[in-house]
Amino acid sequence: MDVEGIDEPVDRMTARTLRRAVLDHHHTERRHRFPPLLHVGVPGATEDVVAAEPDGGADHALRADIVAALLQRARRGGTPPLVWITRPGPLDLQDVDAAWLAAARTATAEAGVGLTMVVVTRRGWLDPRSAVRREWKRLRQR
Repeated sequence: MDVEGIDEPVDRMTARTLRRAVLDHHHTERRHRFPPLLHVGVPGATEDVVAAEPDGGADHALRADIVAALLQRARRGGTPPLVWITRPGPLDLQDVDAAWLAAARTATAEAGVGLTMVVVTRRGWLDPRSAVRREWKRLRQR
């Protein structure tokens, strides 16, 4: 059975890109409580960000439209975009993650492109489809 998402072993470029997303989040978000954000683009380069509140009034169709619009903007750069959610808390699947994953799957299926989506916290990242994750106790800039 094929599993969707990132699989082990994680290739070097993907690992480096996802570590960059965690580092960026770790260094820019200092609050302990903050709203989840949806990012589409390339960590460390260009990205678009929108609020990803679980109860923000957006239903599945509106979330899918938001992801589709952000993907279309990001795809103009030539590099395949990444979709990631930054949020507080542990690296366990939460309702906000599942809601935006469903929207991202819909948007990428309609666009005919592949999906790479992860959840990012201050300590690591998680692919909600395959459960592949990386966590660090002390994350440092290399």
